[in-house]
Amino acid sequence: MVPGDAPVVVVTGASGGVGRGIAVACGSAGWSVWVAARRPDEGGRVAEEVTAAGGRGTFVFCDVADEDSVAAAVTAVVDAEGRLNGVVHNATSGLSPAPVVPSAVSMTDLRQHVTVSVRGSYLLARHAYPRLVASGGSLVLLTSEAGFQGSIRLMPYASVKGAVRGLARAWAREWAGQGVRVNCVAPLANSPALEEALAKDPTMHQRVLGRHPFGYFGDPVGDIGPVVRFLLSEDARYVTGATLMADGGNYPMC
Repeated sequence: MVPGDAPVVVVTGASGGVGRGIAVACGSAGWSVWVAARRPDEGGRVAEEVTAAGGRGTFVFCDVADEDSVAAAVTAVVDAEGRLNGVVHNATSGLSPAPVVPSAVSMTDLRQHVTVSVRGSYLLARHAYPRLVASGGSLVLLTSEAGFQGSIRLMPYASVKGAVRGLARAWAREWAGQGVRVNCVAPLANSPALEEALAKDPTMHQRVLGRHPFGYFGDPVGDIGPVVRFLLSEDARYVTGATLMADGGNYPMC
């Protein structure tokens, strides 16, 4: 049974991939996890995994591109639980894995990236902020090493992931006085999106793993989820404005 004082967290884009890993990892700590996604069947199955791991999993529909949907999802969680301790924005555009020629990126495609990653971050922050102030909670935004160094043939993805880090650092400074922490995690893990990217760009596997210290992609549940869970937890109460690289050392260390 999940204790009444267990953290209550929302994870967007949690119907699969890295989001699923974060949700299940939080569930294994006995937390109440709301799987926020657009696909109820897949999201419901992840919620069941969260419960099986020892937490309490609940699906809530959420389209992060739609402000009314975001507001309704946050309200549903607080109405059911009485509080909100953490929010993880993991959702990304379905176009993220697609390799592109920068000069050929349409404004429609670029707008989709911005809408899900940047605008979605803003909408979640806007509606979750008063709840996180009330609980002394935490916001975690998923970014990428692409947002640090750029990535060949992934310009739109790299652009929005860099912007997400800027939002996190600004909010970390602004919200610290209210007791709210804001951090980023940059993961590199097996996921359907990564598999799709590798299939579309055969050179990507060697570019990434050819320099990777460990030589393999991380596991969403075992390698990424616990890092995000740490930032959400009281163990990270003095950590804000940081980006943790959960990438096995792939980003060039200096």
